[in-house]
Amino acid sequence: MWYYAEALARLIEALHKLPGIGPKTAQRLAFHLLGCPEEEALSLARAITEARQQIHPCSVCANLTDIDPCHLCRDPGRDQGVICVVEQPRDVVAIERTGEYRGLYHVLHGALSPLDGIGPEDLRIDRLLARLKQGQVREGILATNPNTEGEATAIYIARLCRPLGVKVTRLAHGLPVGGDLEYADELTLGRALAGRQELV
Repeated sequence: MWYYAEALARLIEALHKLPGIGPKTAQRLAFHLLGCPEEEALSLARAITEARQQIHPCSVCANLTDIDPCHLCRDPGRDQGVICVVEQPRDVVAIERTGEYRGLYHVLHGALSPLDGIGPEDLRIDRLLARLKQGQVREGILATNPNTEGEATAIYIARLCRPLGVKVTRLAHGLPVGGDLEYADELTLGRALAGRQELV
């Protein structure tokens, strides 16, 4: 990037490291930040710094929070007998947006991936088992992603949970609402058939 000033090149390179940001988008963002009012750029820098300093994993569920335990774990209106296990904090947000779930969460911060060197000891599975052994939880919902790593993680956790007397369930997989059968791939359609439910 010899045609950029050194500080600008570093900014573009830093922005390019963000997920989903290609080189052209990084360049556009960098020029925007240089062209916007100084206070706007400084406000962004402060927001990043404050988030890095104040946000940490909840000591109970490992969701990202600025208080400990987090507001979800503190909420007395939530069902203490159900824990939804997710891979990332953003998955908590996705499930909460549905408005359908009123239990607790446990965030693994990843999924099993031997090729990437991620084993059970790299996830928060031991903390999950400690919560289950307290005897208050009657159901664990495994809401890991429906990919190879997510499925392997769900199977591994299910095997550890069953001896504890906890009912283990998995999120249903299948067709999206509004989708057409002709556009569904064989795996998705097969899972939709296998997970069919009786109409009441």
